[in-house]
Order: sequence, then C-alpha cells, then structure tokens
Amino acid sequence: MNRTPIFAAVRHLLARPLREADVRALDSAIDAALELPAPLAVGPAGVALVRRFEGLARLRPDGMVEAYPDPGTGGDPWTIGWGATGPGIGPGTVWTRAQCDARLEADLARHAGEVAEAIGAAPTSQPQFDALVSFHYNTGAIARATLTRLHIAGDHEGAAQEFSRWVHAGGKVMKGLVRRREAEATLYRGES
Repeated sequence: MNRTPIFAAVRHLLARPLREADVRALDSAIDAALELPAPLAVGPAGVALVRRFEGLARLRPDGMVEAYPDPGTGGDPWTIGWGATGPGIGPGTVWTRAQCDARLEADLARHAGEVAEAIGAAPTSQPQFDALVSFHYNTGAIARATLTRLHIAGDHEGAAQEFSRWVHAGGKVMKGLVRRREAEATLYRGES
C-alpha cells in the first residue's frame, strides 16, 4: 500500500514536518487498520442456543444416540445427535455421545465460517453473530435470507424481525421453530 498520500495529508493537517515518532505512530495505526479481523467464532451463548433447540434426541439407555426422521417431513433429512444431517445418516444410524459432540463442534465451525463470509465486514456483535449461526445451523439459508441483507445494511431491528418468517417445515408452522426463532431474535437484539 502506498502510504505517501496519508503522510502528506497528515503533514498538511499538522502544518509541520513529521517527526520520527509521528511516522512510527502512523505506520502502526495503518498496519492495525489493515489487519484482517480474526475469524468470527460462535460464542458460548450461540453454542447453548443450538444445543437447547437441537437437543440430543434419541439418547439410548446404553449412552448411544440413534438417528431420527425430520419432524417436519417425517423422513428426510434424517438427523442424529445435535442436529447433524448428511450422507451416512439414516434409519439405523447409531453414534456415541463423543461422535455427536465432535460433529457439533465441526458443524458449528463450518456454519460460523459461512455466516462470516455472508456478512463480510458488516459490524456484528457477538450476540448477533451467535444468533445468525444458530439460524444458519437450522436453515442453511444465511446466504439468501433477507435478514442477512438487512443485517449487512445496518437495519438490525428489521433483521431481528425477519427471524419469525422462518418457522415452517413440511409446509406447516412448527411450534419448536417458533420458539427457536424467538430465542434467536432475542439473542440477536442482545436481550439475553
């Protein structure tokens, strides 16, 4: 990056030549401004929200966890553990609790990365990010949702109101999704 115009502008504003200490301070400030932010990660509130609504369903007395059909469709996608879906998960799939926990950690990291990519440099608080990750974890819709566009535009109240539109599964309003979206909107607003 060519810093000459920045230094020239500062010299002009100060109406004096820059001292060595001024140059070091400006260089340091420019370097800090150019650093890429650390990748966003879902925080404890986001993890707790996902765990609360995904649940560890079908935990057997022997400690193993069985796959179950999607509540909205009664079939696909089959789910196991903390809401894991995908290839190899279907009727008869059984995992250990450790497998479920490891998959949750990996899925949360992947979804957090996708949310970070979708929102770009938009100012985002940790509660907002956590709510967006929970939403995306459940819907997979962060890249196409109006709430994402509203968040990026800085219309945080409008974005918070959009959560309530995502309560249908299998063509029906699902009470569990209504509760989840309310919790996500509350977290997004920083109210919990």
